[in-house]
Amino acid sequence: MNVRSGFRRFTAISTGFCLGLGGLVMSWVAGYRLPLVSGETYIELAALDHAAYAGPQDDLVFIALIGSDYRPSVGGERGDALHVLAINTKLNAGTMLNIPRDTCAKIPGYGTSKINNAHNEGGPKLQGEVLAELIGVPIKYAVSVDFAGFIAIVDGVGGVDVDVPKEMDDSDAGAYFSVGPHHMDGNHALAYSRDRHDFGPGDITRSWNQAHLILSAFKGLRTEYASPAKRIKLVSLLQRHSQMSGATLADLVGLSQLAFDVDLAKVKSVTVGTTGGSCMEISSAGQGQLADFADNGVLDSHATGTVDNPTGL
Repeated sequence: MNVRSGFRRFTAISTGFCLGLGGLVMSWVAGYRLPLVSGETYIELAALDHAAYAGPQDDLVFIALIGSDYRPSVGGERGDALHVLAINTKLNAGTMLNIPRDTCAKIPGYGTSKINNAHNEGGPKLQGEVLAELIGVPIKYAVSVDFAGFIAIVDGVGGVDVDVPKEMDDSDAGAYFSVGPHHMDGNHALAYSRDRHDFGPGDITRSWNQAHLILSAFKGLRTEYASPAKRIKLVSLLQRHSQMSGATLADLVGLSQLAFDVDLAKVKSVTVGTTGGSCMEISSAGQGQLADFADNGVLDSHATGTVDNPTGL
């Protein structure tokens, strides 16, 4: 099942509720931002064009999840948190592939540099395209949030429950967490995802921690927003604060539905293996991970990562 079929199924379940919204829903689906439901933009959603891609596409979707470092006090908006989520609905499984921000990549029009510069040069669309080229998969959507957006969305859904696997005590990030379960608001979740000083391979482990938080959030959403009415409430929140490029509410609903359509216990999280240096290359072992990932979105022959071994290699 693809994103569109997920949307159709969701719509069938909630038809009665949607009929009550009448013309408002129709305007949403058409992609209009209405005064009564629009708000400050926290999320950028861009649809990418991969019509020429010849690989498998049915029942398989690749989504780039990007955390921008934009805030008013800092110039630029680099893609400092980079993840590619693959969902294979036929296998009821998937992978969260985490890309270190200092990985070297070719950025069209700007040469070779750290991959996070793509977002600064062309926003989520260019960042998604560069990730797709690096990994060799047809990323269909790129979703980007900045610091303020991340905090607002986490707070908007009531926080996130995270089982912290390793103690954190990072004054730079403001991350102070003991091992075990924590309910985090937006500020605490941001601090957790920014910690890179408590671990040896700082950015490598930080990428895995970010993915751990995202998957924890998905698990919480499955419980909190299980009913059709609550899922509409969730989509309403996301749409109210989204800026879409080449995408509509249908895409947003389909993407939201994916969190409910896959067994999260079958989603591995792994940080791609890289070499050292300020601009890191994908290692030979990392290339093997990418090949394993690209064929069906599932790591069939590679282990999942852990906080102590984020790459699983």
